Amino acid sequence: MRVRIARFIGAASEKEIIFTRNATEGINLVAQSWGRTFLKAGDEVILSVMEHHANIVPWQMLKDEIGIEIRVIPIDARGVLDMDAYSAALSEKTRLVAITQVSNVLGTINPVKEMTALAKAHNADIRVLVDGSQGIVHGAVDVQDIGCDFYVFTGHKLYGPTGVGVLYGRAEILEPMPPYQGGGDMIETVSFSGTTYREAPYKFEAGTPAIAEILGFGAAVDYMASLPVDKLMAHEQKLLGYAMEKLGNIEGITIYGTAPEKAAVVSFSVDNIHSSDVGDGSGPDGGLRCAPGITARCR
Repeated sequence: MRVRIARFIGAASEKEIIFTRNATEGINLVAQSWGRTFLKAGDEVILSVMEHHANIVPWQMLKDEIGIEIRVIPIDARGVLDMDAYSAALSEKTRLVAITQVSNVLGTINPVKEMTALAKAHNADIRVLVDGSQGIVHGAVDVQDIGCDFYVFTGHKLYGPTGVGVLYGRAEILEPMPPYQGGGDMIETVSFSGTTYREAPYKFEAGTPAIAEILGFGAAVDYMASLPVDKLMAHEQKLLGYAMEKLGNIEGITIYGTAPEKAAVVSFSVDNIHSSDVGDGSGPDGGLRCAPGITARCR
């Protein structure tokens, strides 16, 4: 299964594929294993304002625990990352860039390959983590082409089971990282006088794996790999354009995220209607509650 997933994302080896519960656990693994080992007070981690909570909270925990600093890159009114601010944020204190490939709220596609190259040009020792939870399903991914050090994604975003995900890490970076959790299967030898650990990726996979979920994940990956990616993305962009056009013509609706490079994710609000009511389609009478002027359209 590792071989198939490594091939799917362009990894150099199946030993760079670590099975996790989800992308969240993958980021936490990096924060707690690599971060605790190689970061110190005053070191800087660069994030963007469009990150998922899973790529914010683990770094805030390290900030509270060991005193790292977090720098946040802003976006413009369209939802486009400010690349000038990103370049300016890279400093002698930068140790990690952790960035989403595609915003799960705005749909913005970030130039992660360019961002990785800029970070490495500034300092080859800067590590780059890409949150690919949305990117993996909206286009082909080649981690070697991106040049990132870590890449995380999750099974259910690829039409697979919940409770399973992947952390990709470059072999030379995984090797010195200590285990994230202890238990069976991640050990070479165990005695009450000491324990030795297996090599990566196995040392990061304590306990019985999610066998059924991983098999289902593999089937989902095989399905996605069988599709004509160019045609799939072209169709998705056509649907996105249609949705943006039709929503944009409805009075009382505001669309958030109009970046030129945008995946098929659309966020919007409706005047005078709470987002929960829009999401579940319910109101006091069992129907969608509508703002004045758009009743006929939302009934």
